[in-house]
Amino acid sequence: MSDIIQLLPDHVANQIAAGEVVQRPASVVKELLENAIDAQATSIKLIIKEAGKTLIQVIDDGVGMSVTDARLSFERHATSKIKSAEDLFELNTKGFRGEALASIAAIAHVELKTKQESDEVGTDIKIEGSEVAAQEVCVTPKGTSISVKNLFYNIPARRNFLKSNAVELRHIIDEFHRVAMAHPFIRFDMYHNGSEVFNLPETNDRQRIVNIFGGKTNEKLVPIKEETDLVAISGFVGKPEYAKRSRGEQFFFVNDRFIKSPYLNHAVNSAFEGLLKDKAHPSYFIYLKVDPKSIDINIHPTKTEIKFEDEHALYAMLRSTIKHSLGQFNVAPVLDFNRDASMDTPYEYKEKVVQPPVIEVDRAFNPFKEEKTGASTSSKNYSSFKKESTGSWEGLYAGLESEMPSSSASEKNSDFSSVEFESTEVTSSFFETEKKKIEHQSIYQLQKKYIVTTIKSGLVIVNQNRAHQRVLYEELLRSITMASSSVSQQLLFPLTLSFSKKEVALLETVKEQLENAGFVFADLTLGEVQITGIPAVATEKEVSVLLEQLLSDLENEVPDSGFSQTDLLAKSMSKSIAIRTGVELTPEQQQYMVNSLFACTEPTITPDNKPTFITFTVDEIDKKF
Repeated sequence: MSDIIQLLPDHVANQIAAGEVVQRPASVVKELLENAIDAQATSIKLIIKEAGKTLIQVIDDGVGMSVTDARLSFERHATSKIKSAEDLFELNTKGFRGEALASIAAIAHVELKTKQESDEVGTDIKIEGSEVAAQEVCVTPKGTSISVKNLFYNIPARRNFLKSNAVELRHIIDEFHRVAMAHPFIRFDMYHNGSEVFNLPETNDRQRIVNIFGGKTNEKLVPIKEETDLVAISGFVGKPEYAKRSRGEQFFFVNDRFIKSPYLNHAVNSAFEGLLKDKAHPSYFIYLKVDPKSIDINIHPTKTEIKFEDEHALYAMLRSTIKHSLGQFNVAPVLDFNRDASMDTPYEYKEKVVQPPVIEVDRAFNPFKEEKTGASTSSKNYSSFKKESTGSWEGLYAGLESEMPSSSASEKNSDFSSVEFESTEVTSSFFETEKKKIEHQSIYQLQKKYIVTTIKSGLVIVNQNRAHQRVLYEELLRSITMASSSVSQQLLFPLTLSFSKKEVALLETVKEQLENAGFVFADLTLGEVQITGIPAVATEKEVSVLLEQLLSDLENEVPDSGFSQTDLLAKSMSKSIAIRTGVELTPEQQQYMVNSLFACTEPTITPDNKPTFITFTVDEIDKKF
């Protein structure tokens, strides 16, 4: 039998590696930005076209590469970061696997321009599908500029799996945020289709977060800081009242590298226990500094998962550090057993001058001149005052008649028997009416959660929250798809809400559908959203919760344009506006809810395919007896 095992050609091996390293344009952005940081750049510019499908260009002012290094950088397993296996446990850089550029060059047209400060001219290399098309001398500034064009041009199946431009751009912005927040001392600029998206100057951690997520983020942050032999913890957590329904603002950085860790996320959530509303998630931007020997980075191709040597100790430290900061900044209550709250100075007395106490003494007071009270002499029951005698109480009214105004004799001699009092007759007619009304009422609310009513075959128990979701869902779906039927209520004062640039970009993708649903936007700029009209089915207080829920759903489900996006919008809005459990409804409201539900095209289930009601036939009830 002939041999069947053979070595793969380099270009095939590179394409296989690209399947792990390059999943979408955002993966290329991450690798190129990290290479620029490793090159000691102080300013990095990211240029994107068509959400990275047409062009991804990263320009830095780092140390650059020589002619030989520039050519070798596209070979498999070529890296300047490690020389031996031991170096894997002393990593302080980003890219080290030596597969990124080789994988990118295998599935795109790549052009690299680089120059070292000591060189007079630079190097220009063009590669198409792992093959070097050209290499020549060029004039270029110090640093490196790398352009990736026509991503997945030779793998059309992978290109077809890419999402819409709006979705891919969101993933690129996510990666840009993660890299920019980990390195506040580097200037970052980002451009998409010729327009500026981000302009982040050199600054500190707090200001970088504010520059990315908007000016109002500053008042939401609570600083945390703790240093131990195991780990140095720093960063910020969001105040509980600003917690969102989405997990968009949750970031862990270990040695300036973004990571995902459900275990550490649980530590943060446990520190906020009892402070958050239902289904709300805290914001946090936490930076951890640990010994490189105590972590293993190389367990995932994207290097976003890290294995810690002592996770349990790290969990406890992170949790206690956050709880301490929340208490220190009066965000959470603190128990101090050495403090007596009754001894605290009231706030209104804080600025007052202390007055010495004054004692007043009645020098003429003589207790022995007072009479004893009580008949008993066996006990020492003495009184400090003389009790008035009430023996002749009739005397109290003496002279009263003469002080009264003159009146007829008949009036003076009259007694109380002739006095008439105005009174209201108390009847039970109101209660009898209510009783009659209840006796004829065939609909009831149970535990402020279920509506119970009768049908010919028995009973129907309706879940009021789920039923309202179905009713609203179909109403909103009609409003969004038929723009002329939408009803909007105008606000007397515009409602201004703060969102990050990424969230505003997300709202832009569904702006038309939101306007069809009844929203009126006066302004939709980066950082702020101004609303002058809202749907008739919503209240002003529900708008912020509604939009937060919508953004959370859009981020999680990431629909493309079309009906799926409209359907998701209607689902999200109906979920936010629907009547909650615990709301008391009048009999008229209960009847209207039931009638509206059974008028729906699909009354049996919610938009999320959960049952809206159950029935009990008379036969089923008879079996219970």
